[in-house]
Amino acid sequence: MEKKIRAGVLTVSDKGARGQRIDESGNIAVSILEAEGFAVLKKEIIPDDHLKIAETLREWVDRDSLSLIVTSGGTGLSPKDLTPQAMADVIDYEVPGMAEAMRAASLKKTPHAMISRAKVGVRGTALIINLPGSPGGVRDNLSVVLPALNHALLKLAGDPSDCAT
Repeated sequence: MEKKIRAGVLTVSDKGARGQRIDESGNIAVSILEAEGFAVLKKEIIPDDHLKIAETLREWVDRDSLSLIVTSGGTGLSPKDLTPQAMADVIDYEVPGMAEAMRAASLKKTPHAMISRAKVGVRGTALIINLPGSPGGVRDNLSVVLPALNHALLKLAGDPSDCAT
């Protein structure tokens, strides 16, 4: 049996962290990832706090050995939207093509997609993907990157095979 990829879903929301909002976006991300065969081992809702976001991402990669982390929320222009800045403190490098693909697909549905600051990046051998906070945005954006996820994660894990097979 093939080993499942270890994943986590981190929702960044002040209201969600205070229990004032149901985490629909995080639940959708978990459902999609599990349907695709990922083992979602961590799911948490934290407030829009730069240090807490960065600390959680570091712990989930460095301590918990997750290979994929999907965040939801905090990618817009509000003063409390801090996910991309916190992620920049944590990652080794960005994977801009995935973020660009998500924005391009979203732009077909809403002009607001152009104000997304979502990033995709790598820490060690883990891939971290920022998604919007809305349930539809999570569903739409995650569906864009899913076809490339397994290949990306295999490469991060050290797969030496050629990419053009």
